[in-house]
Amino acid sequence: MELRRPSFLSSQPKHLNMLQNYHSVVSEGSAVVSSQTSATPLPYDQLPGDWKKGWSGLYQFWKKGGFYNIHHLMVENYQRFGPIYRETLGTYDSVYIQNPEDAAALFMVEGMYPERLRVQPWYEYRDYRNKKYGVLLKSGEEWRCQRLILNKEVLSVAGMNRFLPLLDNVGQDFIRRVYTQVERSGRGKWTADLTNELFRFALESVCYVLYGQRLGLLQDYINPDSQEFIDSVTVMFHTTSPMLYIPPRLLRLINSSIWKDHVKAWDSIFNHADRCIQSIYSSLRQRSDDTYAGVLSSLLLQDKLPLEDIKASITELMAGGVDTTSMTLQWAMYELARAPSVQEKLRSEILAARAASGNDLTTLLKRIPLVKAALKETLRMHPVAISLQRYTQRDTVIRNYLIPQGTLVQVGLYAMGQNPDIFPSPEKFSPERWLREESTHFKGLGFGFGPRQCLGRRIAEMEMQLFLIHILENFKIETNRMVEVGTTFNLILFPSRPIQLTLSPLSMNGSEGHS
Repeated sequence: MELRRPSFLSSQPKHLNMLQNYHSVVSEGSAVVSSQTSATPLPYDQLPGDWKKGWSGLYQFWKKGGFYNIHHLMVENYQRFGPIYRETLGTYDSVYIQNPEDAAALFMVEGMYPERLRVQPWYEYRDYRNKKYGVLLKSGEEWRCQRLILNKEVLSVAGMNRFLPLLDNVGQDFIRRVYTQVERSGRGKWTADLTNELFRFALESVCYVLYGQRLGLLQDYINPDSQEFIDSVTVMFHTTSPMLYIPPRLLRLINSSIWKDHVKAWDSIFNHADRCIQSIYSSLRQRSDDTYAGVLSSLLLQDKLPLEDIKASITELMAGGVDTTSMTLQWAMYELARAPSVQEKLRSEILAARAASGNDLTTLLKRIPLVKAALKETLRMHPVAISLQRYTQRDTVIRNYLIPQGTLVQVGLYAMGQNPDIFPSPEKFSPERWLREESTHFKGLGFGFGPRQCLGRRIAEMEMQLFLIHILENFKIETNRMVEVGTTFNLILFPSRPIQLTLSPLSMNGSEGHS
């Protein structure tokens, strides 16, 4: 999770001025030099790493279980080659870095139109079905123009204040659902693998913000269309992973089951989004008040973007805003259950913040620094994405190696979080580390950085903060602390085994809950 708020979020002109000044200082053909360099950088082809193996390297990667274990292999490579190395896997030739100062150097060469790793199967599907690219997949001036419009809607303070009550409403409903499950259990507590419950909560939250309508996913009965969407997002992630390295066009030509499942999953995702969008579009004409009705309605009323572009970006936000937040919340609850003293500190902070702010959500969220730090710590230990990527827009020097313009550079987020030189005692869940005086500059990049950071980050942050507030106000979280849960890569990091959590109402332990 990014720690300092980029200037373009609070003042877009300031951000543009910064980039313009930067471009006036750095001429088009010159190299930007990081702080670790000497006068004579080493050439690109002297970078350490197994990058000369080509396609045989991809075979070895597959033999090691790399498709699902890539984050651990990256840690091994950093230990073997040092803080910078080069690797070729299939069609990707990448430079890998993990130190925060090197990530800052990469930010300096992302340019006016930052480009991250192209998730080729997603492009291939849209081309195959003749669908528009959303802002996630766009590039160049078209991306920049649409991104600025969307920033004001979902990243600005004004936007945040509009959707806070919606997210709080869903959070309260989730608490009511947990109490119902506790009562049904007959044991005074609820023990379960919450994966599906949290997924439903996350989908309900993001759809309420985007469409201004509830889907009813926190009820016992789930609409079959919504359940199909949930299953399709899982399949979409699962089938994307192998196609990052094997050209999806090849799998399409041989009619591979991976490609067919990928297409079917995206078809379902787009169909679900289309139904939601059509419903909002129809009801918009009948509205008689100016009550906030979600991001989609706001964009339609502004009439600054073509309808098909709005639909494409909204669909991407919906698909990307479910697994990411639900999985982070699951990891956060797991870590808090294993660290009961930390859980109590968070609970004390929340109770004090609630007493001081009452029902004012904006004030409440300003008074919970430790809760926010707990989410940052969760993303350090269990980042949603294992790396953050940029293509260099000009030559640069990192770790005394000359990195040519157009090179794909990846910041190893998982490896950074596991590095004891960057995070002392990395195995320990310690949210307080984010509140100490030492610099955390470019150490928390769970949502990316700069103009191309995650568009839905403010929705995700508010959703997760409010969720933890409600959960910790009402329940004690427990798990079997002797059971270690590893991670597996499936486009994002998932638990290697189901996580069983127990939620016990605080009111039964002599404390008063809040709903």
